[in-house]
Amino acid sequence: MNNDKNFDAYIRAANYLSAAQIFLKDNFLLERPLSFDDIKPRLLGHWGTCPGINLLYAHLNALVQKHDIDMLFVLGPGHGFAGLQSNLFLEGTLSKYYPDIPQNYEGMQKMTKAFSWPYGFPSHTNPGTPGAILEGGELGYSLSVAYGAVLDNPNLIAVAMVGDGESETGPMAAAWHLNKFVDPATNGTVLPVLHRNGYKISGPTIYGRMSNEELNSLFTGYGYHPYFVDGGEGVHERLSDTLEKCYQEIQEVKRTSPVSPKMPMIILTTLKGEGGIKELHGKKIEGNFASHQVVATFAKTDPEELRLVEEWLKSYRFNELFSKETGFIDDIKNLVPREERRIGNNRQCFGGDAVCHDLFLPEVDEDANLDDNLERGSGLVSNMKVAGAYLKRVMDMNEPSKNFRMFSPDETYSNKLDAVFKSTARAFVWPHMDHDEDLAKNGRVIEMLSEHSLQGMMQGYVLTGRHAVFPSYEAFVQIIGSMVDQYIKFIRVARDIPWRGHVSSLNYILTSPGWAQEHNGFSHQNPGFIDTLLQKHGPFVHVYFPADRNTTLVVLKKCLESKEEVNALVSGKADFPEWLTLREAKESVDRGVMVWDFASDSNPDIVFCSVGDYLTKECLAAITMLKEDAPEVRIRFVNVIELTAAGIGSGNKDIPFSSFDDYFTYDKPVIVNFHGYPETIKQKLFDQKSAQNRFFVHGYTEHGSTTTPFDMQVRNQTSRIHVVMEAVTLLEKDGVISPNKATEINNKYKKLLEEHLVYIMEHGEDPEYIANWQWKKTF
Repeated sequence: MNNDKNFDAYIRAANYLSAAQIFLKDNFLLERPLSFDDIKPRLLGHWGTCPGINLLYAHLNALVQKHDIDMLFVLGPGHGFAGLQSNLFLEGTLSKYYPDIPQNYEGMQKMTKAFSWPYGFPSHTNPGTPGAILEGGELGYSLSVAYGAVLDNPNLIAVAMVGDGESETGPMAAAWHLNKFVDPATNGTVLPVLHRNGYKISGPTIYGRMSNEELNSLFTGYGYHPYFVDGGEGVHERLSDTLEKCYQEIQEVKRTSPVSPKMPMIILTTLKGEGGIKELHGKKIEGNFASHQVVATFAKTDPEELRLVEEWLKSYRFNELFSKETGFIDDIKNLVPREERRIGNNRQCFGGDAVCHDLFLPEVDEDANLDDNLERGSGLVSNMKVAGAYLKRVMDMNEPSKNFRMFSPDETYSNKLDAVFKSTARAFVWPHMDHDEDLAKNGRVIEMLSEHSLQGMMQGYVLTGRHAVFPSYEAFVQIIGSMVDQYIKFIRVARDIPWRGHVSSLNYILTSPGWAQEHNGFSHQNPGFIDTLLQKHGPFVHVYFPADRNTTLVVLKKCLESKEEVNALVSGKADFPEWLTLREAKESVDRGVMVWDFASDSNPDIVFCSVGDYLTKECLAAITMLKEDAPEVRIRFVNVIELTAAGIGSGNKDIPFSSFDDYFTYDKPVIVNFHGYPETIKQKLFDQKSAQNRFFVHGYTEHGSTTTPFDMQVRNQTSRIHVVMEAVTLLEKDGVISPNKATEINNKYKKLLEEHLVYIMEHGEDPEYIANWQWKKTF
């Protein structure tokens, strides 16, 4: 039976270890007077939130013990890592995953000194933290990650400790609404604990200055049942009782599964930096923003600050709680759950075969064009409709496992992926209306107009062993760029940690691209997310640009099969011609780049290269036009389907320098028509010596508004007409076309551009020869 004595001992020990990690590099048990030599040369870390973390963690241990709960802890204020790591050491989890830090004096020494020390532990929660599924730097994502973790985990309780400073972020404000999408009968439970210590780095928090009545109204309106717990004398009884009430309430809601379930949450109010230095140089520290980071920053050189740090550390009487010979006293050990139930040792957080099972993936044949004698450019098929049909079959095959979900910002229909609704529905547990469509309490598609919330849910879902896909309008996925950056950092480190097992990949489908947003205008045209991904070093970030139905299917299957990667499939939703047989599509995806023989001559005078479906069509149209005007010109067509940080082609089979010229020749001009910003491709070509001064890159250059589809290409000079005109100019320079002929062709197309503008201004649509263009076999 746990009592105040156990809690007091445990929390004193955790607070001591938290402060010691920030300050001490020697004299860890204060066996002699503290000296300047005992203090670290650089004092790093955040003290203010640690006492609240330690208080909550101790009580969660007791709740886990009492009910044998499967519990996961997500720390929002990850800058309080010194507190979290203290608890991991106290419960023995840190020693399990770091055998060189045993749970004894030697281990305590090593852990304390290594905190915020070169090649030691960071000052924030990180992939090397056992049990962590959230990088601790950027704030605002703890609640959404916790909600993702509990999906399809009916017995899991994820406690999300949310900082009151963190609560001021936009992502956190939206994440409170995620309770509307999680059916308590079929999923686990998130227990949010809003830690209200009143201050952020240099001033008060909003929630810290709101009254309990205001907070109660706010969170009741969000759909929660708020419980208020204040710190100070008697806090252990209050917090224990409240956690027990929350647990019982959770069980009742799961049993009855009411409409609009009001799940519990806790608003825990404590002093910031409680138990630390009260005042320093006449300035209030405890219970003020001044305790947020390092207190007594000059303890290494200032005798008065050193004295205050020593008094502070001695106030915990750590010598009563720990000895070199026997370690921690029984009062502390008795509060720690059995190993399988230790919060930091939750199996859901470590990936690997125990929790991450491969998807059952259908072959693509059912949705592909299987004609080996495919008529090039024939048929018009929406890549997204085909992708939706394939994802529907993935949903069907994995329904028994319940380990695959789609997260989409209210765009499943718009992006033509709605075939999935033949298998599942959109999750929504708040009231339904008779006229609603494709809604169910336990649907496997979650739609919410908060990309941040969906990204957080997907991260929590994937890092606890499941699989997901995130379709979005290309322009608006950019809002989560910073979140994705944080995740890539997390997974980059996690891949090298031996006790972190494999997890599935984050898979994005970027559709409704800027090239198709001529009707919505400039605001919907932004290919910048591609650059966000391609700036990240490492072989595990891939951006794919399938040009037709078959390549889309092959890429999609490859993404869903992959592990610990970040993949983006970039494709439009409009109907597009079919270019490659299934065999060719598989070969193209395997290489990441391929010469399309049906559109190429041997010994070319010029190379056309496309990256992206719309740009591929423009390049191929340009080839037919140039062949009509100058049939003597020999052309090669190269299609790039994959880009990585390493360059062009498959991340696993990046084009070696020795074969780059096999695709692009070593001396002929190359015109590249790229889906995104031209600078993106130029960066990939920078280190290719043979590419200097002969690659001419076209792409989106921020010229767009409400216009026609083809005029989008014209405005950004990626149109077939611009490609032909540049090719003619380059071919004239190389002596392939005479000056007179070059002038004649260019004048022809300049006039055509003028006529095009007049036509669309008068008719409001593209001329027929553009809208109805078809590939002609000219080779």
